[in-house]
Amino acid sequence: MEIKNNTVVITGGAQGLGFAMAQKFALMGANIALIDMAQELLNKACEQLKQLDGVSGTIKGYAANVTAESEVENVFNTINGDFGHIGVLINNAGILRDGMFIKAKDGKVVKKMSLEQFQSVIDVNLTGVFLAGREAASHMIESGKGGVIVNMSSVARAGNIGQTNYAASKAGVVALTTTWAKELGRFGIRVGAIAPGVISTAMTDAMKPEAKQRMLAVTPVGRLGESNEIAHTAQYIIENDFFTGRVVEIDGGIRL
Repeated sequence: MEIKNNTVVITGGAQGLGFAMAQKFALMGANIALIDMAQELLNKACEQLKQLDGVSGTIKGYAANVTAESEVENVFNTINGDFGHIGVLINNAGILRDGMFIKAKDGKVVKKMSLEQFQSVIDVNLTGVFLAGREAASHMIESGKGGVIVNMSSVARAGNIGQTNYAASKAGVVALTTTWAKELGRFGIRVGAIAPGVISTAMTDAMKPEAKQRMLAVTPVGRLGESNEIAHTAQYIIENDFFTGRVVEIDGGIRL
């Protein structure tokens, strides 16, 4: 699929990896629709994108909560009306609320992961992907033009200490990806997923030096990933018309 002149919708697009992808595709001539929670962040992100040299496409921001069904339905209806067509959805919105499943000391349970802590991550990282994917696919089908959905998973989907909720959500994202690829292919819709390792972000920049060093020690390439490398992976999935139903692990070899 061509990126230039196409409409790319990015959830969680006002910052972090979502914004990095928005920058890349805006520079490639795409129209960009950012979905995020905070209107102030959206306004700032859209302004920054418009100021990039060579950007000619339409850029708009939309405040919506991806866990709220009616909001997701409304925002995708609005985006489809504003742009005329949705060509690409990048399901990027996600949160972390790490914690041990159970903490015990001297044979006594002292803390358990609460249902709220578990459910809040599932709501954003999995239910949000489901809702946004459903609405984007509906518009792609009705347009008759097909499209591409890119879901953000994680190498943590294989299981990771302290991330029961996050790992479960990201494993679920992969299941959605393969299922949708099988169901939606007949409508000309391809679906892929990206499973990043540890990427350099504001969160990793704030880590204690010793914690970061331990992480680097188990990463064969010897460094953290960069957000532009994730954006490049999304570009590959979008542009390669034979890619669907698969996950690209872009993790520096941390999970061999």
